[in-house]
Amino acid sequence: MDRSPSERCAARLLRDAELELLGVLAGASNHTLLVRLNSGDTGEDRQFAVYKPQRGERPLWDFPAGTLCRREVAAYRISAFLGWGLVPPTVLRAGPLGMGSVQQFVLHDPAEHYFTLVEDPARHDRLAQLATFDLLVNNADRKGGHVLRVVEADRLVGIDHGLTFHVQPKLRTVIWELGGRAIRDDWRADVRRLATSLGDGDIELVADLLDSDEVAVLQRRAELLADRATLPDPPHDRRPYPWPPV
Repeated sequence: MDRSPSERCAARLLRDAELELLGVLAGASNHTLLVRLNSGDTGEDRQFAVYKPQRGERPLWDFPAGTLCRREVAAYRISAFLGWGLVPPTVLRAGPLGMGSVQQFVLHDPAEHYFTLVEDPARHDRLAQLATFDLLVNNADRKGGHVLRVVEADRLVGIDHGLTFHVQPKLRTVIWELGGRAIRDDWRADVRRLATSLGDGDIELVADLLDSDEVAVLQRRAELLADRATLPDPPHDRRPYPWPPV
């Protein structure tokens, strides 16, 4: 994966630190907990993460039980492979409530979300990249509140990727205003590189997180997206928006 040194350091801390439970994050559909990362290094002890234990996942009719935390990690790995930095560092590990995903906490302003951020045309390129990513991972739940502005870096990231990588078309997103916008050539080159890697059997990427059918369909989506010129408009044959929208 194409990860920066800071991402590698963050992933190592997420993987190895003791998780201290601080509380439940309100409003989440599944059990979502704020934790402090205690590493024994006083320079890193005040970092925080979001822990989503597998045992706290709400059963769904269309996604296999107990797989949402793995999809969270797969989304991060794909973002890191592409070099896009769209998903905060995320690992799969055991925690106080069992196996689950642990994602670096993003310091953000809760009043900011997609519907406020899209008003700034200077952010449209990054939002278009996020929309391209959602096409690739088949995101069934891109709510407005899943788009955050990282305060210290003033850049946008996406969170909550549990409903991704389904083998059937499931794209539901609030990012439709950018329909018809060109998908940049360098993004398509990155996606083509992913398709080639998956085709060559890159077993270290997501094969330990997704089943073989999901990996095969991901590769096919990557091949199609690499040849796609523009972002789509909302489809008329199925529900294109998540609920609630924020």
